[in-house]
Amino acid sequence: MENRNIGSSFDDFLHEEGLMAETEATAIKRILSYQIKQEMELRHLSKTALAKMMKTSRSSVDRLLDPNNSSITLLTLENVAVALGKKLKLQLA
Repeated sequence: MENRNIGSSFDDFLHEEGLMAETEATAIKRILSYQIKQEMELRHLSKTALAKMMKTSRSSVDRLLDPNNSSITLLTLENVAVALGKKLKLQLA
């Protein structure tokens, strides 16, 4: 009995299983959520205050900060960046 995965990388496994995009999206969202939370703490901002700055609802901010919810629009990311005085940078690498 041969193990076809011996010597392959975890990335290869994710590609083969069709899980790479979902895994990458989740990782990116966790990083973004963490960075936004850190900035909020630094500025002593509540979720409600951030929602007002973004001109959105508190529930929208909750979704934005949920590290397991990778469904987020570019517009929402741009809105939070502007509200926090940051620039949003995206690139394909």
